[in-house]
Amino acid sequence: MSRPVRIGLQLQPQHAPDYGLIRDAVRRAEDAGVDIVYNWDHFFPLAGDPDGAHFECWTMLGAFAEQTERVEIGALVTGGGYRNPDLLADMARTVDHISGGRLILGIGAGWFQRDYDEYGYEFGTAGTRLDGLKAALARIDARLAKLNPQPTRHIPILIGGGGEKKTLRLVAEYADIWHSFGEVEVFTHKSAVLADHCAAVGSDAGQIERSVAWPGVAAAPGYLEAGATQFTVGVSGPDYDLSHLRAAIAWRDEVNPEPVSGIA
Repeated sequence: MSRPVRIGLQLQPQHAPDYGLIRDAVRRAEDAGVDIVYNWDHFFPLAGDPDGAHFECWTMLGAFAEQTERVEIGALVTGGGYRNPDLLADMARTVDHISGGRLILGIGAGWFQRDYDEYGYEFGTAGTRLDGLKAALARIDARLAKLNPQPTRHIPILIGGGGEKKTLRLVAEYADIWHSFGEVEVFTHKSAVLADHCAAVGSDAGQIERSVAWPGVAAAPGYLEAGATQFTVGVSGPDYDLSHLRAAIAWRDEVNPEPVSGIA
């Protein structure tokens, strides 16, 4: 195995009427030994009461940066369609500095129409959103190179999605981490498509970390054999039950040859 298994937690900022519940879950997750703490970039709940309690993503990441000491942090993923790319690069650089170099910049094309409609953004089509993501990634790259002070490290780019023609091409061109969805057979197929795109653009497919949602202890070895090494458990408020996260961490400790530092 070329890279160690890492376990992420996506703290979905929905149905927590008090931010203290999220703060406590971050503390418990870091104490439990998680490697990465993500949130998501939506403006409304995706499950349960659609008008339930919800908090904003990037403001929260600044708080995560101050609160935590070891874990990497990021959005799984930022909605590229409603974040100005140059400003997003500056936000990422700032959170990178606040955290001492622990930010992952997760980004995708966006898909939840209510986020766009209610906040006044153009939803467009899947094609126009992917074209926008392509333009955004180039602008993020350019802006990061201009900022003063510079980021503390190369900020890892995580791209989420599995579109074989456009999304995986962008992963090959820009990403350090690819977050995929679907059964292991789908993951295996799309990973091969990604390798073809990497060959076409001259990037090294082996340098892109493969990330998937935590499938459970029984299914995880299949994804590991297929090349996934980052597994993320998703939890929602208000209770933020971390029992599945602890099971994932225990599995990680069984399969890793040595402890993971928390930073790739």
